[in-house]
Formats: sequence, C-alpha cells, structure tokens
Amino acid sequence: MATKPPAGDPAQDAPRIAPPGRAAAGLPAIGHTLRIAQQQMGLARTARTLLKVNQKDGFDCPGCAWPEGDKRHTAEFCENGAKAVAEEATLRRVTPEFFAAHPLAALERRSGYWLGQQGRITEPMLLPEGGDRYEPVTWERAFALIAEELTALGSPDEALFYTSGRTSNEAAFLFQLFAREFGTNNLPDCSNMCHESSGSALNETIGIGKGSVSLEDLHQAELIIVAGQNPGTNHPRMLSALERAKSAGAKIISVNPLPEAGMERFKNPQTPLGMLRGTALNDLFLQIRIGGDQALFRLLNKLVIETDGATDEEFIREHTHGYEDLAAAAAQTDWDETLTATGLTRPEIESALAMILASKRTIVCWAMGLTQHKHSVATIREVVNLLLLRGDIGRPGAGVCPVRGHSNVQGDRTMGIFERPAPAFLDALDREFGITSPRRHGFDVVRSIEALRDGEAKVLFAMGGNFVGATPDTAVTEAAIRRASLTVHVSTKLNRSHAVTGRRALILPTLGRTDKDVQGAGRQFVTVEDSMGMVHASRGNLAPASPHLLSEPAIVARLARAVLGASSATPWEEFERDYGTIRDRISRVVPGFEDFNARAARPGGFRLPHAPRDERRFPTKTGKANFTAAPVEYPRVPAGRLLLQTLRSHDQYNTTIYGLDDRYRGITGGRRVVMVNPLDAAELGLVDGAYTDIVGEWKDGVERRAPGFRIVHYPTARGCAAAYYPETNVLVPLDSTADTSNTPASKSVVVRFEPA
Repeated sequence: MATKPPAGDPAQDAPRIAPPGRAAAGLPAIGHTLRIAQQQMGLARTARTLLKVNQKDGFDCPGCAWPEGDKRHTAEFCENGAKAVAEEATLRRVTPEFFAAHPLAALERRSGYWLGQQGRITEPMLLPEGGDRYEPVTWERAFALIAEELTALGSPDEALFYTSGRTSNEAAFLFQLFAREFGTNNLPDCSNMCHESSGSALNETIGIGKGSVSLEDLHQAELIIVAGQNPGTNHPRMLSALERAKSAGAKIISVNPLPEAGMERFKNPQTPLGMLRGTALNDLFLQIRIGGDQALFRLLNKLVIETDGATDEEFIREHTHGYEDLAAAAAQTDWDETLTATGLTRPEIESALAMILASKRTIVCWAMGLTQHKHSVATIREVVNLLLLRGDIGRPGAGVCPVRGHSNVQGDRTMGIFERPAPAFLDALDREFGITSPRRHGFDVVRSIEALRDGEAKVLFAMGGNFVGATPDTAVTEAAIRRASLTVHVSTKLNRSHAVTGRRALILPTLGRTDKDVQGAGRQFVTVEDSMGMVHASRGNLAPASPHLLSEPAIVARLARAVLGASSATPWEEFERDYGTIRDRISRVVPGFEDFNARAARPGGFRLPHAPRDERRFPTKTGKANFTAAPVEYPRVPAGRLLLQTLRSHDQYNTTIYGLDDRYRGITGGRRVVMVNPLDAAELGLVDGAYTDIVGEWKDGVERRAPGFRIVHYPTARGCAAAYYPETNVLVPLDSTADTSNTPASKSVVVRFEPA
C-alpha cells in the first residue's frame, strides 16, 4: 500500500557521513527502487507501471535521455528512472482542499523535497492578485485570463514561453508555433542551462549540435573517455553500455574532480554475477581540478600532433579546415601550466596519451562538468579537435557523445524550441502555416530573468519544469519573478516555482508520461528524441490522476485559440483531437521527419539523419569540420578560497528531490553539506562536522550566501569543493555565464567560508 506524504519537512541539521561507495547499483539499488515505488504507488501499481518503462509498447522514462537498444530487458529502467516514474505515478494527490489549507506563505517556507512529495495536482488553480492562497479555477477562465494578459502587452516580446525537456515533440512543436504566431522568439528552455555549450561548440565544429554516436558505437569503441559526468547517478543505464564495451575489450578513462562509485565498479542488477562481483569500469581516473579540461585536451592534442603517424592525415586533408591554426596554438602549450591548471601529474597525462594512441575508435562522453564554465564552448571545441586529429568522427565506434539529462530536451530543440532559430526553419514554418514568424532573436533563460528584473518582460508561461529552482542567482531570480504580472506553470506536481509567483499565478495540471491520453480521435501517443537521435513513441498506461487534467498538446491548442482567436487559420482544435495531424505538419517542416506518422508507429521508432556520422559531410560555414584554436583558459582562485561546483545527489533528478541521501558519496539524512578535500580543509581551518556559511565572490561585489552547511572532508580534487543544487544556486551570479552559449557557470563558483 502507498504511504501518505510527509506532514512536515524532515530535519536536515545532522546528516550522517560514511566513507564513499566504491560500486554502483547492485542489490542496494533494487531495494531502494522497490521501497520508493511501494511508498508512492503500492505493489500492484508498481508492477503494472515499471514493466512498461522504456518498452516498445510502453512509455518513455522521464528520468533521462539515454537510449534503448533494439532488444529490451524486461526491467528496462534504472534506480533513478524508477524513482522518477514512481513520483509521477504516485497515488498521492494535491487537491483544492490542500491549497485551501496551505497559504502561499506556508508553501514558500517548505523545501522542494516536501513540495514534491505531496503528489499529483488535480485541478487548475489560480492565485488572484492580492490573494494569499491558490483557489480552483475553470479551464475556460484560466485560458481567458492568460489571453487577457497576453493581448494587453505592449509587445509580444514582453512574454516568455519556457519549455522543460519533459515536453513531447508534439507539444513542443505546437508551443513554438503558437509563440511565433503570437509574435515572439522568446522561447527559453532548460537546454540553455545545460547543453547549450555543447550545441554551440558542435554546430561550429561539425555542423550539427548533437552527438554523433549510437548505442552500437559505444559497444564497438576501443576507448571511451567520460569527462565531467557521473553516469552512476545521472545516467545509470549508461553503465550497462560501458559494461558491454568493457567486455568487448574497450578501455575507459574518467576525467572528474570527484571519484564516482559508478565509474569504479558497476554491479549490474540484471545479472546474478553482476550483482555479486560487478565490473570494474575505470582503467584510468584523472582527478582533474575544476575547469582544467580545456588545458588537458589542448596538451593531449599537442602530443598527438607531435607523435609520428598519430594523426589521420587523409581525414584531416579531405574533411577538415583550420589544422594549421590548431597546430600552431598547440605548439605553444606548456607542460607546467597544464599541470597547474589540471592538478594532474605528468605520468597520468602520458598514460592517457598512450591509451588514445592505442585506440582506433574513440568516443568522448561529457555532461555538465564540461558545459557550465566560462570557457565551456572552447573546452568542447578542444574535445572535438582531439577526435578530428584521429579521424574519429563519422566511423563506427567513434565520435562525440554529449549525454543529455531531460528525456526530450534534444527533441524540443529539434522541434524549434530555440530563441535563435535558423532562418530555414522559420521559412518552412511560415510556408506550412501561412504565418510570418518574427526574425528577431528572443531571450534565453539568463536574458529572460534579466528582462523580468528590468521590466522588459511581464508574463512567464512555463511548459513544465521548475524555473525558479533551476535557475542561478536565486535572490535575483525570485525578485524578478515577483515583478511579473502573471506566471503560469503547466505542471504535474508542486515545486518552488509555484510558491514564488507574479502578481497573479496559474497552475495548469497536465498528464504525465505514465498517463493514458485519450482525445476526440481516440487514444493518442506522443514521441520523444533520445540523446542519440532516435525518435520513438511513448504511450502511458495508467488512468489519469484526475478527470480535470489536460494533455500538454491540448493545453497549447486551447491557449492558442483563446489568445489568437479568429485571426489564426491554424487548425488548433484538430491538433488537440488527433496528434497524428501534428506529426503530419512536423513532417513537412522539420528535416528528417518525412513520413513521420508511419515511422513513429514502428516498434522502436527511427533514427534521425546526421550528416557527419552518416556520410562524413559537415554542414558548417566552411563545408568541412573545423579545428579551432581558442586561447586556453582555466579558473584562477585567490588564496584562502576554493572553487565550488554544484551537483546532484543520488536521490535527485535535476531539481526534483526524491530523498535526503547520497548513497554513493556516503551522505545520509541531509543535503546542506559541502565536500572539501581534507588537505584544503586543514589549510582553511575547516573542521569535519562543523557548520559553515558558503559565501560566493564575484566581480560585482554582491554578497551571495548559502548558510548552514555541514563540512564533509571528502576526496575531491585539491582546491575544489562540491555542494548540491538547487540549495547552492544562490551562489551562482546571473552574469557569470559561458562565452557564446550564455549557460550559467554553475561549476566554477569562487567561494570562501565563514562560521555559521
């Protein structure tokens, strides 16, 4: 039987600390999965739901964007995926009576964990201007209120339309179509805060902002470099792919400031031997200082160039541009400076070089550890340089692999959720719908917050996500949100964004991935695109949490009808009735989606074209893959300070907090902890178990303080510290962003410590 939600926030003032784990998954993962699922769903519902996760006739897991192979395991999910499903398929409910009993001020005092544990929202809710709590509202009144606000704006550019990576292809396509028919490109999305740096770097270097490998490529690789990523917590099913690659003889290098249990040993819970012994994954662990990755890859590139026969001269000659500039820049690379930047030793770097030179098929995987620094785009370009030098783009078992988090964040961008759309996409959209899309670039997430702060934007409409909890500079962001005239959130569950609002606020409850979606034309399915460009159907199998829920496509369609009215010739009612009609339009607008309906109906879906991977064709400005030669950067930290990275715990998915433990790091019963190397702690007088305020330092001189964190002596890289977000988002300055991509630099925060 499912359990009731917590009545109060659990105490977090005395977390328990044990040595970090040395292996991921195994029996503890199974036990934890079943306990969480039983608490949220009960036993019968758990079986009915989990057996449909990531199956060809089931629904796509909302927990990450890792792909599935053609042959599926009966239990095709990981521990954290099961947690995500359990939280969505929960039997707990947030009703109008809940809101009547909990005024806004009370919700604001609650933790994100408590809010999320309350369950599924069952009815549309309105916070009226001057009101102290949400009250029920009809769908008709909700849409009329939004239309009233939007049509009263001085310009369409005063509205912001944010998208979470959970949103399906069909809903995302309608959402961007509505925004552009309304008259704005203000389409910020969660990618702005994570892999925008990857897209910026890859578009410039190989001509497409996506990874170039498939799951099969990982299985065939001879060397896999995992940089700035923690698969054991953030993408656990990736461990199975790494295990299979190891069994075929692959070597693995992990580049990370923290040792992570998942990269040390994987105890595959799907095999008896895996649970008992597991597989050691790392062949080489490079414990790099935060932000030192560009320096490392630049030195490796210098050494590859200087090694006779190490470069693929034919590939470089036929398919690349800019080699001479890179070679000249690499020649200036200094060993001593690289060792300072990285914190590594010369033998460690030479070992990595030897493994690179011995490999004929290399893949580099990365995540937020590479994308959230000032110099992130240059760092990822340097990764691409290494692969281009070796000819490791466009052949089996080799390529770039940015590992996405949200399950359809890549698909949303493919569908046009982008504040800087390509002219060709807008031209195709206009031809198909007879509209004139705006050409002026819109606001990304950081610029959206600035626009709200400065009064340039007045309405925020968020399609999923937790905008307030996910964004940087918490005090600035929350003040900006409160200046809005209206905030609207399409949501399944409560989060911080429902407690920090504009003058008026709406919560529009929607179907989740696990819910059956029945419209006028019958039962519907939606589609998603995974991290490797596979598009497939997702069909929920549970009765919706409430009869008052609308699907995301239905919400967008009704919103558009309310706002655009008779002036729109777009068949919004038909789109709501039958999602196949949406896919028909996508097939005529988005390249690669021809015959979309028929291909989406095939079990397992279809792969999108990728010119660099498929034919070694690079659609860049030069017509070739581009080497780049940016100056090497790395963070300089003043004496007495450390460089902080924000990260997830194991009981967490983005800003969704499943529990208060971080099992693999040995932390139980609390999240307000800061991990510091014992040698740094000794120098700074930071006693293990003592409490400290973490104070950010930035060029604007503003004090940003995260109070009351327990100090944990932890084997992180020297000069570095780590703590969980969103609790430490308050330390990330709004204007501390990556060059080119404007992604918040959440992995490079200079901090000092003061007694709590």
